[in-house]
Amino acid sequence: MKKFINNPENITSELLQGFALSFPGHEPALSGFVGEGMLDFSVVGDIFAAPGAPKVFEALKLADRPAGVLFVVLNHEGDVMAAKMAMEMAKRENINVKMLLTHEDISAGLQTDIKDRRGLVGCVPVYKIAGAAAEAGLPLDEVYRIANDFNQHMATLAVAMSNATHPQSGMAIGDLPEDEMEIGMGQHGEGGGGRMKVCSADETANIMMDQLCAAVDVKPGDELMLMINGTGATTLMEMFIVSRACHIHLQDKGISISRSKVDELLTVQEMAGFQMCIGKFNQEILSYWDKPCNTPYWCQL
Repeated sequence: MKKFINNPENITSELLQGFALSFPGHEPALSGFVGEGMLDFSVVGDIFAAPGAPKVFEALKLADRPAGVLFVVLNHEGDVMAAKMAMEMAKRENINVKMLLTHEDISAGLQTDIKDRRGLVGCVPVYKIAGAAAEAGLPLDEVYRIANDFNQHMATLAVAMSNATHPQSGMAIGDLPEDEMEIGMGQHGEGGGGRMKVCSADETANIMMDQLCAAVDVKPGDELMLMINGTGATTLMEMFIVSRACHIHLQDKGISISRSKVDELLTVQEMAGFQMCIGKFNQEILSYWDKPCNTPYWCQL
C-alpha cells in the first residue's frame, strides 16, 4: 500500500483538519455537502466506521431550531444503531426531529424488503432536494414529505473492477481477479454477489440500467435523474462514457434524463468502479433540484 499519510491512527483527525483548512468550517465524503442549500451538519466516524450515538446526538442538539431537524441516515447497521440511540436521546430532550433512512441499493434483489437494502450515493440527491426545500422555509413535515417522495423512487447499483485497501491497516477489502468485475458492490467494498467477466462500458451500463429501471418502474415519458459516482480510481473519462451509454439506452426506450451529475461524490478509497443512481422526477422535486447551493463538493448557481 502506497499512500501519503502519517500515523495511521491519526488519519481521521488530520483529514478533518485539512478539510476544514481548505473549506473553512466544514473528506470524509459527506462533509463535502455541508453548506448553503444542502446540509447543516455531517457527523463523522472513523475510516469505514459509523459515528457513535453521543456524537450524533451532539449534532442534533447543535442543529435544533424551532422549525425542527431532518436527520438523514444511510441504511448501514452501525449508522442505524447510532441513529436510533441518538433519536432516543433527542426525544428525552424534546428535540423536534424526523429521521429519513436512505435504502436505495438494489443489489440484494428487487423483492428484498427495503429495510434490508443499503444506502449508497442516493443520499446525495436527497440532501440536495431536502436542503433546497428547507432553504425555501417549508415546515419540517413538508421537507420530509418531499425528500421521502424522491427517496422512495430512486435506486442505485455499484460495480467494481478492483478493490480498495483500508488506509489504516493496508489490508485489501475483498479480492477480485484481474478479469472479473462485480455488480452489487457495497459502499465499503462488501461483496454483492454479481461477479462476471469484465464487460465494456456500454454493456455494463445497459445491464445496470435495466435493473435500476425495473426497480423504480420506469415507463416511457418519465423524467429521470442520473448520477454516476466514481468510487476512487475510475477516471472522469470512463464515467462520461458510461453516462453516454445510459443516455442512449434510455432514449431508445422513450425515457428522458432531465438532470445528471457525473463526479466523485462518495468514494471508496482507490476502488475502481462507480455507483449508478437513478431517481424519478416530478415538477415539484425538479424545482428543488434546480435551486442554488454552495458547498465544497456541489456548487450550483
